[in-house]
Formats: sequence, structure tokens, C-alpha cells
Amino acid sequence: MNVLMLAGELAKRPVVTLGGEAVGQVKDTVFDAAGARITGFTLAGRGLLAGPLKQSLPWSGVHFLGPDAVMIPSVDVLEDRAAVVARSEAGHGQVRGARVLTDGGLEVGTVLDVVIEGGADGRVVGVHLTATDALGKKGRKVFLPAQGRLSMTGDTLVVPGHTAGRATEDLGALAEELLRGHGASPVPGEGKTL
Repeated sequence: MNVLMLAGELAKRPVVTLGGEAVGQVKDTVFDAAGARITGFTLAGRGLLAGPLKQSLPWSGVHFLGPDAVMIPSVDVLEDRAAVVARSEAGHGQVRGARVLTDGGLEVGTVLDVVIEGGADGRVVGVHLTATDALGKKGRKVFLPAQGRLSMTGDTLVVPGHTAGRATEDLGALAEELLRGHGASPVPGEGKTL
């Protein structure tokens, strides 16, 4: 069973080799909206005064994204920071704070975070947003399943229109929706929602 987690929860999550060596911690999550996947992580050192590391972690180097740590085979998978950030098609801006439109042109909210399925795939399975009137839940925080193609342009995330009717206010209900829609087995993670 894979755990659902918010990308915002990944900040400061330790990055550890399978041999137990602490490499650093997640600083930022790099997201590819078109592929609905994480492309990698920028890293920071561990500790109060530690700054950003010159190396980053491409998703291809992740062994497993767990609820308590990001596991990697060894430090050999790390790459130059610029290479990981440049891979992102959505690297032109922040996903958080972007307005959300359906592919039919209906504004449904503002992104608070993206929901990621833990495990080895780095798949984005949902969007956490503050809803507009269009969803009938104005001002409330809801989750939309990210089934189908997503696209990000500037400050706008475009989602398939058919997901707008499936907004839920609970991460557990999103997990159930995904089970019905994909036959996958995600479960909601424990953690803060920003």
C-alpha cells in the first residue's frame, strides 16, 4: 500500500542511503505538471545552520519515497542542482498559489499543494486547493483527483474538467476515489496540510 502525502510535507524530510548514511534533507520538490510526476528534489544540509547543497536528487535516483525519509541507493545518484531544476517543465514558477482552471475554462480554485503517492513512482495523484463557487464549496480547502493530463503555464494549473465534480474535503476520501478510479491502493498519510 502506498501512502498519500502533500508535497509541502516533504520539506526537511531526511535523504538517507540504503547503507544508512544521512545525505541531507529535502529543500524543494521539483514538479513536472505535464507528466504529473516529481522530477526531483533540491537538497539542504542537515542542521540549523546548514544551507542548500550544490547537488540535487533526480527522481531516477530515488529508491523509495517513504513517510519518514527519502531512500536512495548511494550518494552516486546525486547530480548538479541546475540539471535537476532544469528538467522541470513547470520550473517557470511556483505551483503553490497558482490558480486552477479546468480544461473547459472554469476557475475552480487556488493551489495549496499537490498530493503525491509515496513509493517508487513519484506520481502526483491530486491537487489540494482553496475552492471557488464553481465547486460549490467557496473558500473551503478541498482535494481534486489528478486523473488525466495536467498542464502548468505561468501561474495557472489546468486540470481535466471531469475531476471538478469529484472534489472532497478529506485526504482519505481522495484515496478512496483513487482506488475506484485507478485500481491502485493509496492510503492517506499522516501530516500537516499546510
